[in-house]
Amino acid sequence: MSDNKLLGSDEAEFAKPLYTPIKRRSFFMYAGATAGATALLLAGCDDDDNNTDNMPGMVNVGSGSVGVLNYAYALEQLEAAFYTQLRTGTYYTGLASGSAEKQILDDLYYHEVIHREFFKAALTRDAASSIIKPLEPDFSSINFTNRASVLGAAKAFEDLGVAAYNGAARFLGTDNAGLNYLVAAGKIVSVEARHAAIIRDLLSEGSFVDSDVVTIATNGLEISKTPTEVATVANTYLKDGSKLNVSGLV
Repeated sequence: MSDNKLLGSDEAEFAKPLYTPIKRRSFFMYAGATAGATALLLAGCDDDDNNTDNMPGMVNVGSGSVGVLNYAYALEQLEAAFYTQLRTGTYYTGLASGSAEKQILDDLYYHEVIHREFFKAALTRDAASSIIKPLEPDFSSINFTNRASVLGAAKAFEDLGVAAYNGAARFLGTDNAGLNYLVAAGKIVSVEARHAAIIRDLLSEGSFVDSDVVTIATNGLEISKTPTEVATVANTYLKDGSKLNVSGLV
């Protein structure tokens, strides 16, 4: 496991659960840290691709297991950036200290930073020449002073993340490394699904299962989306030069 710490006081403090016993009695915090640590321990894949862009101004995630990891890393970068900016807006800063809503948002922030950092560490260790660059977000469409705008964006990000993980598993290799990554991704998506559920409940109590995320009328499974479908949405929140090219994941 990498010994790299997160930069900045908040993020450095947050990284501690990966290296020391967890002190917070938060289920979400524990689940997020556990999934992150498991992903790093299980990580291992061939350096089978590089990230030379074949579309001008876009970031090519690659293909195979490395492509899936870069794809997940890109989405976790986006989510971590969103929750980081959320914590500077007046909607968040105006919440009462210790309130349930503020604690929930804090936990989601912590998880997404952890997820971003262990994907970065795994790629740096196993596919350093293929890791994508840090992406620049564009959250100009989100009003961070307004609860409905912030939670609506959080819902969109969390629902998209779950659908992305569900739809990307098929692109992992069938060797031991690919199967290990599949196990790790399954653990992470379970945490992301809890994120989606709690955000939906904050917006409208009891709405954590709905027909737009679960095929209620047929098999009751969570909806999955292809990398192309996910990138179309994600790219609306990324600046030019950071938009994703997922053509290798087909």
